[in-house]
Amino acid sequence: MKPTPLSPRDSALLSQAVSLARRGLYTTKPNPRVGCVICQGETLVGEGWHQRAGEAHAEILALQQAGEQARGAEVFVSLEPCAHQGRTGPCAQALIDAGVRRIVVAMADPNPKVCGKGLALMKQAGMEVVLADDDMGARDLNGGFCQRMEHGRPLVRLKLGATMDGRTAANDGTSQWITGEEARADVHDLRARSCAVVTGIGTIRNDNPRLNARVDGDVVQPLRVVLDGNGQMSLGARLFSEPGQILVVTAKDTEEASYDFDDRTEQICLTGKGSRVDIAAVLATLAARSCNEVLIEAGAGVAGAFLSGGLVDEIWVYQSPDVLGSGGHGMFVMRGIRTLEERVRLELTDVTRIGRDLRLILRPQDSQ
Repeated sequence: MKPTPLSPRDSALLSQAVSLARRGLYTTKPNPRVGCVICQGETLVGEGWHQRAGEAHAEILALQQAGEQARGAEVFVSLEPCAHQGRTGPCAQALIDAGVRRIVVAMADPNPKVCGKGLALMKQAGMEVVLADDDMGARDLNGGFCQRMEHGRPLVRLKLGATMDGRTAANDGTSQWITGEEARADVHDLRARSCAVVTGIGTIRNDNPRLNARVDGDVVQPLRVVLDGNGQMSLGARLFSEPGQILVVTAKDTEEASYDFDDRTEQICLTGKGSRVDIAAVLATLAARSCNEVLIEAGAGVAGAFLSGGLVDEIWVYQSPDVLGSGGHGMFVMRGIRTLEERVRLELTDVTRIGRDLRLILRPQDSQ
């Protein structure tokens, strides 16, 4: 369907729908974040946003609020309404049954089960269907969902905390805390929107993090994934003290590296080259488990492996205005780089001051 330029009124109402979708940033996983607005003329009669997987979609909540006023109304929605039966019924059919006259959609759904089918169904039913030429930020809001649907793997963000001279820990290995309280709070927001947080066994040993998202408001906690190639996981690690699912990935079979885990912890074996954990297979496994956004919080070895493997989409660096000197630990272990020409080129896409620190967001220039 050909995208159409919108009037200022339509743009404002569609932007309102996208803003509603953002309210589900921490809770809709693995579903996309979707918002919906219903109007009769200039009067708002219904609005809703998808809040949690398995519960009512944004369109259904907005229709429930609008009631009979949905008949002959206009609908503005941040993502194409679904046309298939999942855990909930098809939203496109619900809009048709409600007698909606016109619908404006920010973007088509990249899910092959939907992908144009919802738009076609509503158009065939006589509804005026408009696909906007400006998605108002809806695609960025669901970047991980789109990438998983279109490319078969999650959106991977690599988070690092470092000093001005690029050190992630002091010479003695201490790293808590390189950045300030405000930057650490921002990282919790990043965890909260992620479907999975991945770390290495070295980080578990050295920092003993909980890896959960500690934010105000409702949150679906991310799956916590530990790369434990040689089976060195300690059952006394702090992440076991917090509720939520844990996945331990080893490079040894379950008989060689087995633990007396509780019911919420799973162990799998994914062996790659050099008897190390196959990190590409880890991402494929997470995609198969419907993970849209994956956050890597790990040491220089794991960070370097993901970056050199071309498996990173964004790098979030929280940089403090401090110096640890040449004895400190670096950000990446990438021994294959010998010359300037072999460097990994990054594009700086955002710089934000957070407290006394800077947050830099970068993208590898050859990333999708």
